[in-house]
Amino acid sequence: MVRELFKRNRGTRDVEPLGPVEYIEPVASTSEWLKEHVVPTRSGTVSYVKSLFPFLTWIYRYNWVWFVGDLIAGVTVGIVVIPQGMAYAKLASLPPEFGLYSSFVGVAIYWLSATSHVISAGPVAVFSSLLSVILEHALPQLPEYADTPWIIAGCLSVVLGCIVMAIGLFRIGFIVDFIPLPAIAAFMTGSALNIAMGQIPTLMGNNTADGYNTRAATYLVFGNFFKYIKHCDLNAAIGLTALFMLYAVRWGCGYASRRWPQHEKTFFFINTLRSGFVILLYTLISFLVNRNHHDDPKFSILKTIPRGFQHMGVPVVNSRILSAVAAKLPSAIIVLVIEHISIAKSFARLSNYTIDPNQELIAIGLTNIFGPFFGGYPATGSFSRTAIKAKAGVRTPLAGVVTAIIVVIAIYALPPVFYYISNAALAAVIIHAVGDLISSPKSIKMFWKVSPCEFVIFWIGVLVSVFASIDNGIYASVAASAALLLFRIAKAHGRFVGVVKVYNTPTLRPVDANEPDSDTRNVFVPLDRSNGVNPAVQPREPHAGVFIYRLNEGYLYPNAVHFTDHMVREIKVKTRPAVINPYGSLGERPWNDPGPRHKSESDIDPTLPVLRAIILDFSGVSNVDVTSLQNLIDVRKQLDRYADAHIAWHFVGVKSPWARRGLLASGFGSENGVVKSLFTVTNVGVSQEKDDVKPGSRDEEFSVDTQPEDKLGMTSMDTMVLPLLSIDCPYFHIDMDEAVRSVELELGLK
Repeated sequence: MVRELFKRNRGTRDVEPLGPVEYIEPVASTSEWLKEHVVPTRSGTVSYVKSLFPFLTWIYRYNWVWFVGDLIAGVTVGIVVIPQGMAYAKLASLPPEFGLYSSFVGVAIYWLSATSHVISAGPVAVFSSLLSVILEHALPQLPEYADTPWIIAGCLSVVLGCIVMAIGLFRIGFIVDFIPLPAIAAFMTGSALNIAMGQIPTLMGNNTADGYNTRAATYLVFGNFFKYIKHCDLNAAIGLTALFMLYAVRWGCGYASRRWPQHEKTFFFINTLRSGFVILLYTLISFLVNRNHHDDPKFSILKTIPRGFQHMGVPVVNSRILSAVAAKLPSAIIVLVIEHISIAKSFARLSNYTIDPNQELIAIGLTNIFGPFFGGYPATGSFSRTAIKAKAGVRTPLAGVVTAIIVVIAIYALPPVFYYISNAALAAVIIHAVGDLISSPKSIKMFWKVSPCEFVIFWIGVLVSVFASIDNGIYASVAASAALLLFRIAKAHGRFVGVVKVYNTPTLRPVDANEPDSDTRNVFVPLDRSNGVNPAVQPREPHAGVFIYRLNEGYLYPNAVHFTDHMVREIKVKTRPAVINPYGSLGERPWNDPGPRHKSESDIDPTLPVLRAIILDFSGVSNVDVTSLQNLIDVRKQLDRYADAHIAWHFVGVKSPWARRGLLASGFGSENGVVKSLFTVTNVGVSQEKDDVKPGSRDEEFSVDTQPEDKLGMTSMDTMVLPLLSIDCPYFHIDMDEAVRSVELELGLK
């Protein structure tokens, strides 16, 4: 483009620099936008299809070093997921074997479409607890599935998988970013408290007491625990000692790792396998105690676990099940998506790589679609197992296949051992696992320091989860966060700014601004110094009647009136109307116009200036809409009447071509007969190639160079003057200095 401009404007080669080149910015068009953002290209389509199978980018480079890391990590996670899976299935009000099925499918399918190599997908505590609530809600409407609740869970898994996968395929995973960290922390903390309190009766053995509903609200379970504490039995001894041992091993290994750092890896694996070790130990104790009491065990045990995949088949999906679970689908989607994406992003940051949230949603969607075919229920990323997998040295997502093999071995070879697993020990494993989901005091204190409003939102989510239910806690925290976001957008504040002349110096000493080496420049700061500027610094206001107003947020319909009302109110305080009574007779005067019945010159402060120009700083505005621009048009008319003149509106830093198009369509930025009084330009070197140009030839090739020197004698250089912005928009400016100087020239102020 510069070559063509050069050819049109170059003139004689004996005159340097060349004359300025006129630049007219093309108006943004819908067809161009659709072509750029909507209409797929061939390369874009190929790239999209390849992105659906990310394993193709690394599988051909697989090697023995990676295999060893994946083998160790896969076996480690496999040992952990077996007891966790069965415990979480019981938490979900399903038979324990369904936890094993979900554990297998989660790791066996997820890796095919994953962009994270550390995520371990499978059954998790929070969703298992929510599934129990969903089943409790749906079963009264579906009595035919009272003995087979896994059919409802399978249907729910397929539906959730399809929805989540669709979100990923249509690349709208960005909606996850609308749920902030305090809301996530709130529902995780509330869920952990709910789960832990619900498992304490099982841990203590009084969960079978008549009238004790362990699925009630957390505060009721807590209160009723003491009411039924007399029903505690031998399970309490098993559960409490198992829980104590889990924490003892954890704290002991942590201390030993710090005391003997050379053996840190050994202590890590001991710590990681503590759940499996505790389950094995108490299973052995249970076998010794209950081997002669199959029909009446001394304490609660799992009993018969079927060998193999006994519930494989096509999942049942019908309208009756869908209508029964429809009310709980939003909370289920939120938990499934948020827990997975937040874990994936967190570990990606720790491991210095990036994930594709949309692809992760596709992966978790596929996992849940195919899970019910093997008997699985909804699965997502597990925080505890992901942390173990990362620390175990995993190298690629293929480690999930190793874990799947371990789980299959357990499903076919270990059911006789599972018979004697203590339910109290499983409850201890659950309580121990969810303890890590509770936000630490340090994190909660940080919420308060950063944003007291979000600190309140956190506690709203926790308290609603404790006193109502997990899904209501999710809705409460998300709704409160959305309300806060909308309030912040709607009540965004603009600021009137002034100018301060500044310079940079390595020491705090006076510098003569007239010295050749002094680097002075103008900065524009709020007149009220609300951005942290030293209170002793007094910004200089613009010329009398000229106002610079900075919009600190997007200028959209929720906040347009709030911005302009504040601006107009302050302008009227600092200026006087040009006409004392612009309405003529008393009958034409609006009813809400304040002041005396008959206005006179004594009612107006003559020392105040008349409004002359407005400069709007749009550098913080990325988009405008119809409502906001119509509001700006109305304000322009209002201020024109107030000043009894046509007020010039100047705009600085309009980023988006669509914002410029909207402003131009609304009558801003350009006017008939008005030409740009000041240009911001730059010199661009244009070189003409000397070789391969025949004498008299009219075909010349040019290149742009910022260094106007000949290169190895091969080129000659001209200098072209180019404007930075379109010259047909005299009221759009590249920076504040240009805008202020333009106003000064236009009004003859300097």
